Amino acid sequence: MISIYQLKPAFQGLLRPLVRRLAAAGITANAVTVLAMVVSVLIGGWLCADASRRPALYLVVPLWMFLRMALNAVDGMLAREFGQKTPLGAYLNELSDVVSDAALYLPFAWVVPFGWQSVCLVIGLSAVSEMAGALGPMVGAPRQYDGPMGKSDRAFLFGVLGLWAGLADGRLPDGMFWVMAAAVPLCILLNIFNRIRSGLAAISARERP
Repeated sequence: MISIYQLKPAFQGLLRPLVRRLAAAGITANAVTVLAMVVSVLIGGWLCADASRRPALYLVVPLWMFLRMALNAVDGMLAREFGQKTPLGAYLNELSDVVSDAALYLPFAWVVPFGWQSVCLVIGLSAVSEMAGALGPMVGAPRQYDGPMGKSDRAFLFGVLGLWAGLADGRLPDGMFWVMAAAVPLCILLNIFNRIRSGLAAISARERP
């Protein structure tokens, strides 16, 4: 299934010189992970408090989504390529993604015509999607990243919506309601199914003689 996640190797190649400098400066993968989460929560809280009165603040979302994806790539490279993998890092990596996603998606409940129900549905299903991927190692499979609507795809979508909402004074066409209420949830449900299926297939392939 096609996903923006497939662009990750090329993105990592661009970031590798920066990662080497960070490692040489003593910056740890866990510090980068926590930084990305804290800034995401702060931005989400800021938008929840002020964006309904100042919709132009949604323009922060696409910029931060891009920077957050870069930080997520950086922490992974520090962990894998510079011997910084730790059990705590694994917990932080998975939990911080769910917390950051929730914080950054929640302000869209104030964007017309989305509303609380549709945005909270996307937040809940996104958390289940990440759980479905993270459970792979528990059953003997690799961590699963199948799309559609994995973390990178959702970051791109909400970045576009943030740009649109910021330029459109916080109001999108009425038909966009169905994007959040039906189309995105259905894609995330397919994502969950694909991740479970891929995990089970990996186990079957390993057990096959």
